Amino acid sequence: MVRQRVRIRFRKAGDLRLIGHRDLVRTIERVLRRAELRLGMSEGFHPKPRMSFPSALALGIAGMEEVAEVELAEECPGSAILQRLSASTVPGLDFLRAEILPDGVKKAQIRSSTYQIELPPERLAEAEAKAAALRGAETFLVDRPRGGRAVDVCASLEHVGVQSGRLTIRLAALSRGGASPRDVLAALGLIDLERDGYCLTRTAVELQP
Repeated sequence: MVRQRVRIRFRKAGDLRLIGHRDLVRTIERVLRRAELRLGMSEGFHPKPRMSFPSALALGIAGMEEVAEVELAEECPGSAILQRLSASTVPGLDFLRAEILPDGVKKAQIRSSTYQIELPPERLAEAEAKAAALRGAETFLVDRPRGGRAVDVCASLEHVGVQSGRLTIRLAALSRGGASPRDVLAALGLIDLERDGYCLTRTAVELQP
């Protein structure tokens, strides 16, 4: 039985950023079937395609270089997979690369994620001052809405700063929880930006070696 694992890099942008992770998974599954790629299926009474996403993208956040891993029940070159996916996709979902994984390679694990958001010109100076203070802090607790447990944004914050009118946030992936980019926005007093129409974008996903 043929089992070929493929690591796919893709972009989720435009109106597609407004769908949740489960809907994204279903959309990618439909694109794979439309591309006439034979999917490897799980066993049992309700077989499902063997697909994995090392880091779900939160609702409302665009992703410029997301990661998915898919098992195929056929052998197909990466270039052909990419071509077939690109010809079968939907608006807002762009396939960038398709890499055939050798046998024995573990599932992808996130090392860090980088996010950006454009800032209003009148808030640049204040945002940079608060970002500098956060960079120098050892701990900074942020209360999550709806009674959620407070999170220390400094525990996973690798970088935060303002450049060329944009705020950049890089977060390490922790084994147990960790801050989200929206937690960092809250720590900087910028949580209102998304309500005003500014869009968070995950610009990079770095994997563990």
